[in-house]
Amino acid sequence: MNKSAYTQINPEKLLLSKWTAVHPQHKEKHFLVTEVIRNEQQHIAACLLEAVINHQVYELDWQQLKDLSLWRPGWC
Repeated sequence: MNKSAYTQINPEKLLLSKWTAVHPQHKEKHFLVTEVIRNEQQHIAACLLEAVINHQVYELDWQQLKDLSLWRPGWC
């Protein structure tokens, strides 16, 4: 895979970060990380993303946010 297709994320700054879906579904484009889920070793396992438009919440493997073909940091 092309290394430039991924972005660096500081996992400790993930909470309350803003994200834009590259391929929005149901008009949900902008998201806010509202919770960070940690495993037994206190490593980040997942996060909860809340859609700004309708407050729908989704659980997502936080590593997927690194994929620039799916997500962009900030609200674009």
